[in-house]
Amino acid sequence: MDDTAPFHDLIGLTVDEWRDGFARLALLVDQRHHNRSGVLHGGVLLSLIDQAGGYSGLFCTVPGNVRRAVTVDLNTHFTGQVTEGRITAEGRVVTAGNSIFFTRTEVFGPDGKLVAFGSGTHRWRTGSNRPEGVPADTPLR
Repeated sequence: MDDTAPFHDLIGLTVDEWRDGFARLALLVDQRHHNRSGVLHGGVLLSLIDQAGGYSGLFCTVPGNVRRAVTVDLNTHFTGQVTEGRITAEGRVVTAGNSIFFTRTEVFGPDGKLVAFGSGTHRWRTGSNRPEGVPADTPLR
């Protein structure tokens, strides 16, 4: 599985599982992810929900091709706190049309308890609504 998202490197995000309609991303929480109160910053959780949801609609069936999308709307609910350890975000496509797909994502703490959940609306870029995607060098449209 090819994952070349620079943002993932920036925060330490990894893709654990990726298939059609599903993505599981993970992050090892450390102090660089903390807010002023010493707990995981909500923006990191929001990023996980956005990325896992988006990825769930972007699995590509053709090696070397890609699928791309932009987030149109994102809704998040925080239900717990994390200070350290490995967290996971599981994103699923709820439904999809020709240009828009809707996702639901749950984030689990190191103990397996739900710490956040959310939903997203994403718009595929031109050609990315097809499972085979587009060549990686295709200009963004």
